[in-house]
Amino acid sequence: MGLAVGDAVGSAWEGVPADMIYSMGPADRIVEHAKRDPIYYTDDTQMTISVLQELIERKSINKYSLAKRFAENYHPDRGYGQGARRIINAIGFGEDWETVARTIFNGDGSLGNGAAMRVAPLGLFFYPNFDEILVQAELSAAPTHCHEIGVDGGRLIATAAALAADSSGSKLNRISFLQELHSVAKTEEFQWQIEHALQLSPFQTLIAFGNSLEAHRSVMTSILCFVDSPDDYVATIARAIGQGNDVDTLAAMAGAICGARVGLSGIPEYLVDCLEDNHQGRTFLLDLAENLWLTHQSIQRLP
Repeated sequence: MGLAVGDAVGSAWEGVPADMIYSMGPADRIVEHAKRDPIYYTDDTQMTISVLQELIERKSINKYSLAKRFAENYHPDRGYGQGARRIINAIGFGEDWETVARTIFNGDGSLGNGAAMRVAPLGLFFYPNFDEILVQAELSAAPTHCHEIGVDGGRLIATAAALAADSSGSKLNRISFLQELHSVAKTEEFQWQIEHALQLSPFQTLIAFGNSLEAHRSVMTSILCFVDSPDDYVATIARAIGQGNDVDTLAAMAGAICGARVGLSGIPEYLVDCLEDNHQGRTFLLDLAENLWLTHQSIQRLP
């Protein structure tokens, strides 16, 4: 729900520059959502639904089964990017989607944040097995992301969600949290960004970490929005929205990590109530979350 609400609140501001959001908002007033109109999620949440369904039904990720779910749940009006559309259309039409996924974006595969935006529930599902979280995060990226940066972004968000849940109920140690992420980062881009983040005081500018759709230009931004306000969902997603540009995904990733720590009770009820409740809306998402928890518990009880 932290992911879906962040996604939905940010969706109306996707692509808007930070200075314009500040002049028209600012972001904290946007999150207040005074009009209480319905808010609608994007492809970020819709693809997360497929991950949830895969975990509930199979208890692990199979990239072929997950790819099929992406195609079955696909709704073009949810704001999918061009690369994702190409891959999902190839899946739906029974074409060689794996080749498409490997060859888009100049033949290197996608280094976008699509694998990261949908992966947070996976971190909760396999918690406290952090080694398995990394393996499953890579598998969940496979249908759409082959580039090492795109895959690494997913690994980091999944790990961050698990670490956030692990620290729930106690004061978050910012340095230890970032050091744990550094230990799982595989790419130089993310290793450098985390090293830079470790040198910063809380609430310093995030401009160096980016606000665009590339994983290495958004994932650490979202993580730092959470790390600086770990117990305040509104502050976390407001700061993400205030970055501008790829606003919905920044807020979805930051909101997912914060939701993992604060739980449903930590997300303002008025925002949850505003979330769309049509097909695969709020009620559907809450049921999925409950089923995911029950499935996780059943696995934990196995000998």
